[in-house]
Amino acid sequence: MQELQALEAGADAGSEAFGPLGRTLLWMAKVMAVIGGLIFTGLVAMSLVSIVGRKLFSWAVPGDMEVLQMCAAFASASFFAYCHLIHGDVKVDFFTANMARRKVLALDAIGSLLIAVFGALLTWRTWVGAMAIREVGETSPILGWPVWVAQALMVPGFILLAAAGLYMACHHLAAMREARQ
Repeated sequence: MQELQALEAGADAGSEAFGPLGRTLLWMAKVMAVIGGLIFTGLVAMSLVSIVGRKLFSWAVPGDMEVLQMCAAFASASFFAYCHLIHGDVKVDFFTANMARRKVLALDAIGSLLIAVFGALLTWRTWVGAMAIREVGETSPILGWPVWVAQALMVPGFILLAAAGLYMACHHLAAMREARQ
C-alpha cells in the first residue's frame, strides 16, 4: 500500500517507492537532466553574447547557430528519462478519472512499455544515423565539427529513456498487483 501511495503522490514522493534499481536509475536521470540544463544555460549565455555582440559591436560568436543546433539536440535528449520517472509526462486523465486504480495502473504500465520501445527505437536509429554520417565525414559548415558526434551524444539519453520506460512498466505492474491485495 505504501508503494501505491508514493506512486499516487507523483514527483514529490518519487524515489521512496522505487527499489535500489529505480533509485539508481532516477539518480542517473537526474545527473543527465542537470547536464542538459547546464548545456542549455551555456547555450543561452552564448546566444546572448552573440546577439549583443552582433548588435553593439558588429561581432558574433563564430558558428553560434551550429553550436546551438548540435548541443540543443543532445541536451534535449537528456531530460526525457527524468521526466518519465517523476511522472512528468503529459497525460490526458480525463478519460481515466473515474476508472478503478488497477485499470489506471495497467494503462500506465502499457504507456511506460510503449515509452521503453520508443526509447529503444530512438536509440537504435540515432546510433545508426550517427554512424552513417560518420562514414561520409559530414562536418558543420563554419566550425568544421563532425556532425556525427552531436548525434551520437543523444544516444545515452535515449538509452536511459528506454530503461526508465521498462522500469516504470514493471513498477506500475507491481503497484497494480499490490492494489489487488
